[in-house]
Amino acid sequence: MRKEEKNKIINEIASLLSSYNNVYVADLTGLTVARSNELRRLCFRRGVKLKVVKNTLLKKAMEQLETDYSEMYPALHGNSAIMLSETSNVPARVIKDFRNKFPIPALKAAYIEQSIYLGDNQIDVLYHLKSREELIGDIIGILQSPAKNVISALQSGGGKLAGIIKTLSEK
Repeated sequence: MRKEEKNKIINEIASLLSSYNNVYVADLTGLTVARSNELRRLCFRRGVKLKVVKNTLLKKAMEQLETDYSEMYPALHGNSAIMLSETSNVPARVIKDFRNKFPIPALKAAYIEQSIYLGDNQIDVLYHLKSREELIGDIIGILQSPAKNVISALQSGGGKLAGIIKTLSEK
């Protein structure tokens, strides 16, 4: 591969990395073509971009960016693919769901909103990590709960009060 081609690929990878806040590096070693295609389809359906990359080109692309990926460099060996997503836990869920059928892929490293996770043992942590939207929903639910309780207490109390007044007026 000529230097111009390498630079083009490095720039393409750097552009992808800068477009997403969540980057997973997975090991696809041992995945057959049919299973690889199945993984790609699953990624596509869930909104995850999957790209097989050379480690040296990925490292050079990471070095070009302002984001500090240096803690991930030791994980860049062997066969690597990057999984990119807008939502932090979706690639982990894709990996776990795909592993229900096959033992591959393995997680090498992940960069989630300025935090780095290394090793396949982190997949459960990432799987249960709540996305930004889920956290916002939880916060809104917590904030709405006291207001709903007050409103329901006032509504039920108003009905009781009206019933008492009606009973007293009838007597």
